[in-house]
Amino acid sequence: MNKQDWKELLSFYKPYKGLFAADLACALIASAIALIVPLGVRAMADSLLDTGLAQFSKLLWTALGLAVLVLIQALCTYFYDYQGHYLGAKIECDMRQRLFEHCQVLSFRYYDEHTVGSLMSRITNDTLSLAEFFHHVPEDLLTNSVKLIGAAVILMGVSWQTTLIILGALPFMLLYTLHFNKIMGAAMARSRESMARINTQAEDALSGIRVVQSFVSEKAEKEKFSQQNRQFLEDRRQSYRSESWLYTGMDVFAALIPIGVIAFGGLAILRGAMALPDLLLFFLYIGYFTGPVQSLVNTSRLLQEGRTGFRRYRELMDAVPDIQDAPDAIRPEHIEGRLDFRQVDFSYGEGGEVFRNLELTIQAGEYVALVGPSGVGKTTLCALIPRFYQPQGGEILLDGIPLNQIALSALRENVGVVQQDVYLFTGTVAENIAYGRPGAGREEIISAAKQAGAHEFILGLPGGYDAQIGPHGVKLSGGQQQRLSIARVFLKDPPILIFDEATSALDTHSEQVVQQSLERLASRRTTLVIAHRLSTVQGAARILVLDERGICEQGTHQELLALGGVYASLYQAPANTLGPA
Repeated sequence: MNKQDWKELLSFYKPYKGLFAADLACALIASAIALIVPLGVRAMADSLLDTGLAQFSKLLWTALGLAVLVLIQALCTYFYDYQGHYLGAKIECDMRQRLFEHCQVLSFRYYDEHTVGSLMSRITNDTLSLAEFFHHVPEDLLTNSVKLIGAAVILMGVSWQTTLIILGALPFMLLYTLHFNKIMGAAMARSRESMARINTQAEDALSGIRVVQSFVSEKAEKEKFSQQNRQFLEDRRQSYRSESWLYTGMDVFAALIPIGVIAFGGLAILRGAMALPDLLLFFLYIGYFTGPVQSLVNTSRLLQEGRTGFRRYRELMDAVPDIQDAPDAIRPEHIEGRLDFRQVDFSYGEGGEVFRNLELTIQAGEYVALVGPSGVGKTTLCALIPRFYQPQGGEILLDGIPLNQIALSALRENVGVVQQDVYLFTGTVAENIAYGRPGAGREEIISAAKQAGAHEFILGLPGGYDAQIGPHGVKLSGGQQQRLSIARVFLKDPPILIFDEATSALDTHSEQVVQQSLERLASRRTTLVIAHRLSTVQGAARILVLDERGICEQGTHQELLALGGVYASLYQAPANTLGPA
């Protein structure tokens, strides 16, 4: 990570600087006490070598003082362990919130190129790893530095020769640790990417479980998942292998150092250069040398995970929405609903041209139907109105104002869309309808449901409007789901309505009910309807017929039939294509 990344990473502590300072202070106090305790034990050992009431009193008072220090150390350890974890969780929560909010403003084009499973992995797994980083790394660096430097200074004053034996082994431990930690970090980064692919595969297969089972594709999905799962297992195996080498080496170093200390310390005692309590002090401090190096393994792992997680965090946060508000964007007080397409060009990447120099005017309050074969741009044309996508050329005007000069929220508040692919949220019937206008009263919700022809079937559900519909509305039929999505837009009551094959899943009776509601609403708002069943758009004031070149015909139902062109051919086609219902 560069300097700017580290600066941003540290900025997450700023809202909690008081708690962070208290956390580090307690860690510092606990580490300092940990250095003092062995000196007290050494003093007690010295007392044992002498006799007399005075020495016994000294022994008791030293023991009492150490007990008080240990109690203070325990309280400080409890604080920085508990509050430190809570601090990490708070920062994790902040980062997850930022990621989610940023995902909310990313354009449709971004979601066309990135999977939901990958984004979920960044919002959940990566932020969890960063929480551990934010908590442990500062504390570990502080406590281990204090213990290592403090122990070295104290022992150098006791026997610098024996101290050098310990210090001489530390560079080898450090190099060994860094070598295998680098290997382990690379393997962990690969396993994180593998887990993201597993999430993507699982989310894709489980979301489409009905399609999977209807095509008897369980075996193929199992094999695809198994392949990703095996790759994750291999990445984890390599990570665990390097981790095992790392910890095994640390254990060897931890065993050899005391052997060296006892050998050289014993020789010093035999020569009269060191007392037995001094050797005891060395043994008590050995862990303060090996511990920080061993702790470096975990700290390095957290650093690796934190760096990887923060890189993925930055990648997502750096994704700039290709559709944003202009600096001087306005919020019109009233929208009539007139739409003007002026020489609009649009394409989906290389070779995906949909429109070139599209010219179209839709009057305020006009009821317009869009028909034509699949893939000619009917849905795309409608998606350009709420700026789900941005045209590459030309401009679209709403009431004479270019769309890119209107605030996105203001624009979309005035456009209601019922898409071909219905999406309902986990919750009750009423909650899903109220999504069209949060805070709406029960009577308004019921009125919208009646307009959409949904009121009758809702009353038949267990709990009526308070019935739980399950994830994505799985407890409802396709037609019922679609009527709820239509009711949601009716409740929104926008001046511009877009129905993208909104009645395709309805039976004849329900379709007639919704069609009548559409016709009533069309008298006072701009309405665009995309339909494959031409019988549903015969009452439109104007029908636009699209082909690969753009708008090839337009007029009323009767005018287009009399013209005998593309529309007439579509109308006379079999019902399973674009013919009469």
